[in-house]
Amino acid sequence: MKKALALLGAVLVLTTGARGLEVAAPSALLMEKETGSVLYAKDEHTKLEPASVTKIMTILLTMEAISSGQLTYDTPVTASAHACSMGGSQIWLKENEQMTVSDMLKAVCVVSANDCAVALAEQIAGSEEAFVERMNERAVQLGMTDTTFQNATGLPAENHVTSAHDIALMSRELILKHPEIRQYTTIWMDTLRGGASSLVNTNKLIRFYEGATGLKTGSTDSALYCLSATAERDGMELIAVIMKDATSAQRFEDAKTLLTHGFSTYTLKKAVPETPLAPIPVVLGTQATVQPVLGEGSTLLLEKSKAADLRQAVTLIESIDAPVETGDPLGTLTVTAGEEILAEIPLLAGESIPKVTYRQMLLRLLKTAFLAER
Repeated sequence: MKKALALLGAVLVLTTGARGLEVAAPSALLMEKETGSVLYAKDEHTKLEPASVTKIMTILLTMEAISSGQLTYDTPVTASAHACSMGGSQIWLKENEQMTVSDMLKAVCVVSANDCAVALAEQIAGSEEAFVERMNERAVQLGMTDTTFQNATGLPAENHVTSAHDIALMSRELILKHPEIRQYTTIWMDTLRGGASSLVNTNKLIRFYEGATGLKTGSTDSALYCLSATAERDGMELIAVIMKDATSAQRFEDAKTLLTHGFSTYTLKKAVPETPLAPIPVVLGTQATVQPVLGEGSTLLLEKSKAADLRQAVTLIESIDAPVETGDPLGTLTVTAGEEILAEIPLLAGESIPKVTYRQMLLRLLKTAFLAER
């Protein structure tokens, strides 16, 4: 409960920094990648059609298949009749045409190719329907409670909906766990088929916004104009999600507004003890001490106005009884700015230490007595 309240407090503090910030889109959200902190939100849980922003999940599952060894970038993918029938944005695959996973990923990321998205889905799961089941399962795992996928592309379908909040969650998972996706999402212009097919990125921020790293555009007559835009400056990567904007140009302007606000207002800091942490004595352990290590939460997202005057204090327990388990609490690193506590980071046992047995204790006593006699 304390952890939940602390997290809520952090979110409230961060979002208050966005007061007065306005975007035209009816639904939007700004998130920082490392901490997952929400910096701005506007009707972020409203269920809306995502159009081709859907493909972020398709890309995520493809990258996970590569990471697991199910696919490689060089795996050949054969286009089925179903994949070639998609319409909308595509590279006009012919039935039985083969391309590598890498080239199909490029087509999906750069020009939002529906035919390639379905071909990848079929390669991974056997059919688009089976792949959609995996999409929805992964959405549940990520906490995407506003989302129901009906296809791998984002083409209009009844009850194919998600929210700005959920798009941010899957976008974060993709760029946090698979940063190598940038090799495709940062392409402005490229070709396929030995130069016969030209590609120009649908995400205009890649060319016109400093630090842009991706991620995915989407538009249909009913969804209007959507975007999940990512950018990185000074080691901090942000995710700006825009849904149902009236024009393509407006979605990019709204994304730039959110991203620029984030970069101008916040910074990431890594909390590191100013001096080495002293080992903690272990009572009746198989070794005499255990070394404290930093727990989760040492990466801090701070308002720039507070980041220049950080102070820290370390509190450690005097000793701990064996057995000690990895992750047992040993103390706290408290980070403050002025009188405000910004973070209380747990200091944890970095290893497990069993309790000594009676036999080990007897041997210790005998050894001590022997050394004393000498």
